[in-house]
Amino acid sequence: MNTALWILAGLLAVAFAAAGSTKLMTPRVKLAEKMPWAADATDGQVKAIGSLEAAGALGLVLPPALGIAPVLAPAAALGLALVMAGAVVVHLRRGEGVGAG
Repeated sequence: MNTALWILAGLLAVAFAAAGSTKLMTPRVKLAEKMPWAADATDGQVKAIGSLEAAGALGLVLPPALGIAPVLAPAAALGLALVMAGAVVVHLRRGEGVGAG
C-alpha cells in the first residue's frame, strides 16, 4: 500500500509541477491560446495559480521523503484539491462543463 501511495503522489506531483511551471513560464496571452480561461484572468492570477500548483507538487513529496514535517503532505493535497475545486467552478461558469463541446 505504501508503494502505491508513493507512486500516486509522485505522478500527481509531476503533473502539478508541469502544469504549474507552464503557467509560471508562459506569457498569459500565449497561454490563452491553449487555455481559454487565461484570457479572462490577469497575469498575477495565472502566476498565482501556477505558484500554488508548483508548491503543492513539492509539498506532496518532499516532506515525507525528507522526514521533515510530513504533516505538510496532506495539507498540500488539500490545497491542490481546493485549487482544482476552483478550476471546476471557473470552467462551469464559462460553460465548459461535461458535454460542452
